[in-house]
Amino acid sequence: MPFQPQFRISSATAKALMAIEASRVAVDRLPVTPQMIASLRESARLLTTHYSTQIEGNRLTLPQVEEVIAGGGGFPGRERDEREVQNYYKAADEIESLAALKRKLTEKDIQTIHGLAFDGKKRPTPYRDGQNVIRNSGSGAITYLPPEAKEVAELMGELVMWINAEIESRDLPVPVIAALAHYQFATIHPYYDGNGRTARLLTTLILHRCGYGLKGIYSLEEYYAKNLRGYYAALTVGPSHNYHLGRAEADVSSFVEYFCEGMADAFAKVAARAEAAGLSAPKDKAALLRELRPLQRQALGLFSKHRIVTSNELASYLGLTPRQGRDQCAKWVSEGFLTVANASKKGRSYRLAERFEGAVIA
Repeated sequence: MPFQPQFRISSATAKALMAIEASRVAVDRLPVTPQMIASLRESARLLTTHYSTQIEGNRLTLPQVEEVIAGGGGFPGRERDEREVQNYYKAADEIESLAALKRKLTEKDIQTIHGLAFDGKKRPTPYRDGQNVIRNSGSGAITYLPPEAKEVAELMGELVMWINAEIESRDLPVPVIAALAHYQFATIHPYYDGNGRTARLLTTLILHRCGYGLKGIYSLEEYYAKNLRGYYAALTVGPSHNYHLGRAEADVSSFVEYFCEGMADAFAKVAARAEAAGLSAPKDKAALLRELRPLQRQALGLFSKHRIVTSNELASYLGLTPRQGRDQCAKWVSEGFLTVANASKKGRSYRLAERFEGAVIA
């Protein structure tokens, strides 16, 4: 039977949908520079990586996640946590690339997202070939029994068909499509592990694909992590923990409401951050640019895409040798053009000095 979700749009959901649209319009109208967007996007991706992996038990703090992504790390006993955040960050980057293709979603896309998020490799991972059981970590009691492995491929095919059909018809608001896709993916539970991370990435892909990317500067995962009990409660519906005993046909209005309220909260925060960034922008960017030498102006192009870079990345972008890149970075730090983002010898990286962050021109 094709995927036919049972839900209704409550007054709370409708209110959240209106708030989402208001924030979306507000962000689009703000006079923020490309560099500000790049900085906000990087911050959002770090938040997304931190909170999505934290939901799954990752123990790294946000500053530690930022250090790992910048090429540092080396936290004893946290090697697995480091790999998790590196993998999730790669998957989040892939989401933006897939969304930009403006084509229909495929099962291979989802399998590739899982491969990156779970294994750090850009190759599709097959669905599970056996039964998995979700248990309470404390009591050991079964909290959810997903459908059997032989049913997963058909269910996933139906889900992808439904997503594409709804995106094309737009009969439902995009946030509702994303919410229902998230719920159904988690319900099918097509993998032994990594389902939560992949469900959240799939949600982001749908939103970006449909014009709700908000310039990539929001993080839904922060809301989930800070309201984790509500997240799991909203996902738990139906009269039984068994997929075949009512869960598949359950009313999922509560999850749609939770999701849209979380999205409204995340979008409101983005609007506030973007407004603050716009208000704090330098009033005369031309004056800042006049302070820079040609090579420094050229380097701004790299920093408009990446907030933090290594000397090798800068050298490659500017056409220098690795040694020249290191020497140039050291010189620019002493001149106040760059600051050191990561001081470790192995993962040393740099960012623009604060006063030059608004000087980037698209």
